[in-house]
Amino acid sequence: MDGEVNGIMAGSQPLNVLVVEPDVQMRGQLSHFLVQEGYEATALEEPRRAAQEVKKGRYQMVLLDLGRSGEGGIGLLQQIRSVDDDLCVICMTDEPSVEAAVATMKHRAFDYMKKPTVIDELRPVLSAAVKEHGLAVDPEEHLNSAIGERIRGRRHHLTLTLKQVANRTGLSVSLISQIELGKSAASVTTLYKVATALGVPIATFFEAV
Repeated sequence: MDGEVNGIMAGSQPLNVLVVEPDVQMRGQLSHFLVQEGYEATALEEPRRAAQEVKKGRYQMVLLDLGRSGEGGIGLLQQIRSVDDDLCVICMTDEPSVEAAVATMKHRAFDYMKKPTVIDELRPVLSAAVKEHGLAVDPEEHLNSAIGERIRGRRHHLTLTLKQVANRTGLSVSLISQIELGKSAASVTTLYKVATALGVPIATFFEAV
């Protein structure tokens, strides 16, 4: 039976992980662990349905059981890759082998882990996967970047230099540059000065962010 459990990642939309694991106990342990770590986990009992499930486009990561020999699981990994060439896939097996490890790397699996110790070792692997695949986006960084892009776009539209905006606002060129690059969080007062200098309402910088 397939089950779905939800977790919340602090400050951002939870990453959805597809757990492809026929063993009910391991499937439950992995799903429970993921939820505790703040992920959203969807458990799939039937490996043959993995590619079909991935087609839904809901997942940022897959934990894929390769089976004991690994041969059937490699085929599943190939099917997943035919659907999504960039999806982060972490492979697991009861009986690791050099051949299977090489095959998973060939199909760009992020890691190849041994069960049942996979749960004890999974946390750093997940963190590394999130970082390497750029799956986590800090909400504050996203907001700063979006505001910066809109300020820069408006300034370019008016053909104003950073120095001209600095003169209009009384702010330093360096600060405005940092704000445009999304590297500095601007105060409401600062944004009001910039918005006034660019001739737009301050709300313009926050629309649909």
